[in-house]
Amino acid sequence: MTRTENKGFDDIFVMVPVSSVAEQASQLLGYDGCLNVFAGPTDKSFGAFVNLYHVHYNHHHIMGSTGGNSDDMRQALDLIGRGVINPAVMITHIGGLDSAGDTIKNLPNIPGGKKLIYTGISLALTALEDFVVKAKTDPLFERLAHIIEKTKGMWSKEAEEFLLANATPIH
Repeated sequence: MTRTENKGFDDIFVMVPVSSVAEQASQLLGYDGCLNVFAGPTDKSFGAFVNLYHVHYNHHHIMGSTGGNSDDMRQALDLIGRGVINPAVMITHIGGLDSAGDTIKNLPNIPGGKKLIYTGISLALTALEDFVVKAKTDPLFERLAHIIEKTKGMWSKEAEEFLLANATPIH
């Protein structure tokens, strides 16, 4: 709350079905704040304490959202496993945890597709197409540029493994 001068946050996404996380998120909402339970719980009795006073008087709202159901996920994994679709074509940028906040705030202004954030490393958000330019001054991007060249500029398991082994870790 100190980061918001005790005003709370406008929007909070709960991405794990953990009661204590949902309860903390509820406590951190500001006036007219929205709590989005993004990670759908599979336990039909899952619950968390929500202060209904704040729902009424501080106009807190709670919603759940998802991009699909379990059958959708199974079908997507099957298609990926059989090589029918390649989700790597959607990834246009990579970054570290320290770039997540600015990326989220500026998402509408950042062109391209998916922005892949690695939570264990420090890295500015970088477009895959910019690797070649960054390679001139940064050995990490020099190697990454060579790796993604093999996949016609697409992110790959090899690129991810190299990145995670060689980027600056966040402790």
